[in-house]
Amino acid sequence: MSVPPMYGSAAVESARKLRDALARYEIAADVSEGHELALLSLRSGLLVWSNGLRFWWCSGWNEERRRAVYASQEVSNVDRAARRISLLCTGNQNVPPSAGELS
Repeated sequence: MSVPPMYGSAAVESARKLRDALARYEIAADVSEGHELALLSLRSGLLVWSNGLRFWWCSGWNEERRRAVYASQEVSNVDRAARRISLLCTGNQNVPPSAGELS
């Protein structure tokens, strides 16, 4: 079964861009593809999905509701996604955003 090029290739392309952006933070990731999605598997154990339009990943756990909390980012801002994921991987989620990220 082949992946329709409209979504599959966009998902893989965006995942590869994110992989390259994460490498600047010294975070290694492998890209896999299938079923119109791309998956980045980070060495930290975090998984990031892309459908070619957005990235999304588990950013924590809501103990009260007993479910995962997910974050997402548009693929058009791959650098911001890489920074957010790097902060999650290093445990520095409370670091304030840079001035460029506020715009």
